[in-house]
Amino acid sequence: MRLLPALAALALAGAARAEVVDSQPNGFEVTQKADIAAPAARVWQALSQVGAWWNSKHTFSQDAHNLSLELKPGGCFCETLPGGGGVRHMIVVWLQPGQAVRFSGVLGPLQSTGAAGHLTWTLKEAAGHTLLTQTYDVGGYAKGGLGTLAAPVDRVLGEQLGRLKAYVETGKPE
Repeated sequence: MRLLPALAALALAGAARAEVVDSQPNGFEVTQKADIAAPAARVWQALSQVGAWWNSKHTFSQDAHNLSLELKPGGCFCETLPGGGGVRHMIVVWLQPGQAVRFSGVLGPLQSTGAAGHLTWTLKEAAGHTLLTQTYDVGGYAKGGLGTLAAPVDRVLGEQLGRLKAYVETGKPE
């Protein structure tokens, strides 16, 4: 019986299309797209509920419920850490409510490099579905080059987009 949920999860995850658009020693661009069976307003609302759909394995605290996201100019994509600590992953630098948001910052292990990045989510609704496009551009310095990180970053962000899609469509990220 465990096979059926696993196959369903693979089908949902496969619905997101991922691509390393460019990869150089000084940076990279990755793009993912997902067709989500929900209106853009529902997808937009779910974006701010990041702790409900982000994978806990890809947080510093190992608990996605410690994540928060304020969809407003200057809003923080932040994480609370035990003992009063915290992480500012990204800041909202451009916003069109219900349509697009752009963040400045770097995620995860990229924070220990000299990299800078911009993550953009755009939503386009048609016939009750929303095409969500996620683009992440990263540039700067990392020992050994940033280009080698493009594929792993693409996989992690693609996984999160698949989880968001599942969360919006089923109420569960897996």
